[in-house]
Parts: sequence; C-alpha cells; structure tokens
Amino acid sequence: MSMEKKFVNSGIRKKDAMQLLLGKPLYTCDVTRKDALVVKLLRSPHAHALIESIDTSIAEKVEGIAAIYTYKDVPQKRFTLAGQTSPEPSPWDRLILDRRVRYVGDGVAIVAGETEKAVDMALRRIKVKYQVLEPVLDIHSALDNPVLVHPEEDWVSMLPVGADNKRNLVAHEVTSDGDVEAVMKDCEVTFQRTYHTKSCQQAMMETFRTYTEMDAYGRLHVVSSTQIVFHLRRIIANALDIPKSKVRVEKPRIGGGFGAKQTSVAEVYPAFVTWKTGRPARMVFSRKECQTSGCPRHEMEMTVRIGAMKNGHIRAIDLYTLSNTGAYSEHGPTTVGLSGHKSIPMYTGGLEAFRFGYDVVYTNMQAAGAYRGYGATQGIFAVETAVNELAEQLGLDPVKVREMNLLKEGMVMPAYYGEKANACALDRCLARASEIFGWAEKYPVRDMGNGKVRSAGVAMAMQGSCISALDVGSATVRLQEDGTYTLSIGAADMGTGCDTILAQIMADNMGCDVEDIAVFGADTDTSPYDSGSYASSTTYVTGMAVEKACTELKANLCVIGAEMLGCKAEEVEFTGEAVMKKDGSGEVSLADIANKTTIFNNTNVQVTASHSSPVSPPPYMVGMVEIELDKETGSVEVLDYKAVVDCGTPINPNLARIQAEGGIVQGIGMALSEDVTYDEKGRIMENSFFQYKIPTRLDMGRLQVEFEASYEPTGPSGAKSIGEVVINTPSPAIAHAVYRATGVWHRTLPITPEKVLMTKPEEA
Repeated sequence: MSMEKKFVNSGIRKKDAMQLLLGKPLYTCDVTRKDALVVKLLRSPHAHALIESIDTSIAEKVEGIAAIYTYKDVPQKRFTLAGQTSPEPSPWDRLILDRRVRYVGDGVAIVAGETEKAVDMALRRIKVKYQVLEPVLDIHSALDNPVLVHPEEDWVSMLPVGADNKRNLVAHEVTSDGDVEAVMKDCEVTFQRTYHTKSCQQAMMETFRTYTEMDAYGRLHVVSSTQIVFHLRRIIANALDIPKSKVRVEKPRIGGGFGAKQTSVAEVYPAFVTWKTGRPARMVFSRKECQTSGCPRHEMEMTVRIGAMKNGHIRAIDLYTLSNTGAYSEHGPTTVGLSGHKSIPMYTGGLEAFRFGYDVVYTNMQAAGAYRGYGATQGIFAVETAVNELAEQLGLDPVKVREMNLLKEGMVMPAYYGEKANACALDRCLARASEIFGWAEKYPVRDMGNGKVRSAGVAMAMQGSCISALDVGSATVRLQEDGTYTLSIGAADMGTGCDTILAQIMADNMGCDVEDIAVFGADTDTSPYDSGSYASSTTYVTGMAVEKACTELKANLCVIGAEMLGCKAEEVEFTGEAVMKKDGSGEVSLADIANKTTIFNNTNVQVTASHSSPVSPPPYMVGMVEIELDKETGSVEVLDYKAVVDCGTPINPNLARIQAEGGIVQGIGMALSEDVTYDEKGRIMENSFFQYKIPTRLDMGRLQVEFEASYEPTGPSGAKSIGEVVINTPSPAIAHAVYRATGVWHRTLPITPEKVLMTKPEEA
C-alpha cells in the first residue's frame, strides 16, 4: 500500500517561521555565555611583508587583557580553511599566525580580553616592525612572478590539482572533447572576447561569529555560525594540531551564509584562545572585517572563443579562465572548474568540440572562498554574454539561437563529465520564459522619448546538485514513545528551509504530518556525518538519505507490528497510522507500536542512513530582464525580471521561489552595483556598505518566478537542487539589455552608471 504524497510539492510554512518572526533567541550570540573573552585580530596594514619584530609588552599590561599571541606561539603545522572533504583539493598553506603577512588584513596577533574596550586598547599598543615586500596585485602577472606569495618549504598540495607554490600556481588543467581547432577552422564565424568578474562579497546579515569553551570532558566545544560542522571539526583539529576527538562543533541558526560560512574564517582564533587559556571566548567580525578579511567570490577573467555558422549553429566553444584565489588557496582549485563545466554543457545540442583550460593564481589580495554559484556564476556571465554577442553580430534573435543549440533531455554532456541529462526542461524553461516575459514584444528597443530607453536581455544557466561521487548526506530518523518522530541531520539550515524540506520528505515517506517531526542539527556529537550545506546538495543528497532511513524504519516497524499481531513481517504493511495485515484481518496502531518499543524490544526504531550520488544532475534556469536606461545619467533600472527554473520536483514551491528571488537579487547586485577596487598598496576601498552597494527590494522592480518540473530519477521524489543556479542569469541578461540600449558591451562587472555614461560604442 503506497501512502499518499501530501507534503512534497506543497508550500508549507517553515518550521522555525514563528520563532524567527517573534525574534526568539536562536543565533550564536543569543545562545552562548555573555562573559566570554573578547577575541580580535591585529591585522596587517601591508599587502606583503615580513614581521621583523613584534612587541606586546605594553599591550599585555592593559587591564582586562587575558592573552596575546603572535606567530611565535602557534603550532607550525600548515592547514587550509576550506570546508571540503578530506583530502582537501586546496593546498595547505596557512598557519594560525605567520611571520609573513600576505594581504592587507592578514592576521598579525590574537588579542583576548575581558571587554571589547580593553582589547581595542591593547591592539593599539602592540608595536610591530615590518620588512615591507613587493606585493603581487595583478592576476595577469602573478603566474611565474619572481615575487612568491608562498615561498615556504612546508607548503603542501594534498591532491594533484596542478599546484606549484614556486610559480604562484594553485591549480591548472585543460580538458577537451573533439578537435576544437579543426571545427573552428570549418566555421563561418569565429570570434574571441574576454570577460572579467570581481571578488563580490556575500554580504550576509549575520557576520562571521564563533563561541568556544571547554566542556565537562576536557574537549573544545565550538558553537559557530557555520555551514560545515564536520569539516570545521577537522579544520580546527588540524590548525591546533590536536585530535578531532577533542573537538565538538555545533551550529545554531545561521543569519545567512551564501557559501561564506563554508570557509572557517573566524573559528580557529577563539578556538586557539580557549585551548590555551581554558576560558570561554568569542569572536565577532565587524562588517569592515567581513568586507576586507572575509572570503569573497573569486575574481576571474575568462576568454571565450566561439565557432559558429551564420545561421546561429554553435559548433565549438573554447574557454580559458584565469582565477585569482588571493593570498590563500581556499576553494581555488574547485571553484574554477565550474566556470566551464557549468556553462559550456548548455550548448551540447549544437557542439561538435569544446576545450576548457584554467589557471588559478596566488596574489597578495584578500583570500577568496565560496559564494553561491561557486564559479559557475562567473563562467555563465562570460559564455552567455558571448552567445548574446554572437547572436547580435549575426543579426539573429538570441532566443532563437539558444533554441537551436541548447541541451535537451536524454543528451550526454561531454563538457559535464560525460553525464546524461536524465531530467532536463531547459527547452521548456526558455519557451515559458519567452511567453510570460513577452520576449517578442520586449526584445525590440523602445525609446521612451524622455532620454530613457527600454530594452531586454536573456540568459540561461545550469548548476549541479552535489559534488558527484564525493558528498555524503546522512539522516537519523527515530520513532518517539508517543508515536511522533525526530529527524537528526548534519546539514546546516542557513535560512534556506532545509529543516522543513527534509521534514516534508520524511512526512510523506512515513505517512505522518510535518508537525509530528522534530528536526535537530547540526552537531558533530549527535548528528550523523554530513559533508555540510554547500554545492546545492542538501535536498538532493541528504533528502535521499532521509528516504533510505524511512524505508528501513518502516520495515522495522512492520517487524514489531507483526510480532504484536502474531504473524510474519511479510504479511503486514505500514500505513502511516498503523501496521495492518495485508488481508485486512487486523492492525496495531503506531501509538501502540511506539509504546511496545519501550518494553522488551530488540528491534531498532532509530535508523541512520547515508547517501552519496555518482552523478550531479543539473538544475536549469532561464532569465529575462527588462531595463530602463537613462542616457543622461547612465543609471539602469530593473523594471521586470522573469525567471523559469527546472529544479526537478520542487519539494516546497514557496521556499524554492524565495530561493530564486533572493538569488536573482544578488545577481542583479553583482551586475550593476557591487564593486571591489584595490588601491596601489593593496587596500580594498569598499570596506563598508556605504561604498559596497548591495541592492534592496526597492531596486528590483517586478520579480516573477515559475517552475517547469522535470523528474530526476536519482533524487528524492524527483527533486534536484535550486540554491545556486538562481544567481547565475542576471549578469549576462543585464549586460545584454544594456548593450541593446546603448550599443556597448560591458565585459567587466559591475556595469555602473559611470561606465554606462562614459563608454561609447566605439570604445567597447
């Protein structure tokens, strides 16, 4: 007897909605002790320097100072802050504190004190003498530069990603299929363009923050706003050079992460203080620290070559990406691959050959990390803009060009690791977006007669649903004595609603109500192992773990029910509310079974299941934007944004829609206003929200998101991911619309009013 699916594909309210609405204490600083030591870093004023001497004697005399640590006090064991499965692809290139400082904002000393006032005073009294070195501040000159960002001999790359610290190289690879040069030679049209995206900030509401204490068993207990409790345990253990068994990590609610909290930006420092002093400690980043010493998106420069026929048939794509990892290697080898492997495959329908090569380089700039879209955002901006340029150059409708070349269900994608598109509604997304947007009417440029012009742009996107053959998701389901359930997960709800979504999957599998399931996570002591919340994997991977655990639990409940009914387990079935004989001659209620589990029971009613997937089925999206551009001021106003997404079966359409809307807003910010500039000494100019302009709801115009469902056979209830794909279409779509309005292609983001006003068509 199959139970009715009541909750999957239902827009139910988030389980924690009322607590959040009422401002209940849920976050790190709400649920930890207030008397913890305040921990702050003295940060380098130089982009590249050696510490010749450091004098903390005067600072140590400040009343209330508990400890000050320098590079002389920390373990001499290199590690990485990247939250990745071990062995990490990111080279081990960090110490907690190093004598060599590698960017403006790098750590010089850790100060811990009773009050913030005391710590701030002590920071001003530390005397440091630097030997200032020449910095590497240009990604074009970084590779094989005589100035080495990491000359140390104990630098180590754990995996063969093409890294070489003596070349300032973090990763290198070239992949291809078919003979690109031969196909290009046979094409009627070939052209090459270069695109540039900057190191955008995640700008989450809750800054990086961590609380640490020693527990009753002499272990380091870490409470942090993190996406990666299990990876974080390993990172801290590596940094402090202590066993992982000595570290426990848990997360409360997270006030936004967007990938920033997949890197251990803050946790190591208070952990070190607590381990050394035995006292509780807390580190809370200021917004300035988040902007200048966080882990932003990787700056990338992408050169795209396209070979095509005059009718719009795209036959070859050649992409080279140069990525700037900054001063440290976090996520450098992994983000860059997405710039090609999540952009080129969208044109599988027409491609005869592709080539994708990349280099990732060290510079003396803020270290980059993970940010929603994780490299796909950059690559899709480049490839989608190049396709739009091709269409405009040929005088063809960009939608028609995509219809001719796009990936369709059942196709094998050579540029996506040879995976097959089992569930792909990209063609339907494009058709539906054209319909609801009114592409035929809005594609022509409209002069409004008041110095303003209205125009439209289009872009497609894809992402993944996990890191294939690597990510592990786990879930523990348990029947409570009163007939309700608990669900324990190691994934982190970042506000995405994964606690609710996984409960919906469980409710349908167990035939119960979502309200009958209490969700807990994530805690390395009590949660089953989970790689963490990143790579868009939670619904797809952990959701399948929930389904597996439920299947096993139902089988166990049938065993108990059969014992109570005096028959064999194969003679009964689980109905959600009871275990019933298949012939209808008797049943025993779930409440009675739950009670029986407490009395002379040898059958397990707490089940843990794990899941990994050998594939990572892509979600797809099409975005269309209408803008109004003021030719007198250069300002660009987003009037209307229509998006159609294929995320398989949406588990919760309301939460999926919110994900899409949020991602579109972030993408619009990246396209139009979020700028990062360095001065000649390597200092970031946009160190607050006064300079770094993130969009508000008032900047958005109309947003409309619809779904074109497909059914992914390897996902829970046919689901794929949605968290990241939704940020990827605004940049190329807006760049396209700005070209339509002005005749200028802006190939470097953001497209600010100054650039729009000052750049003429002949200069582009």
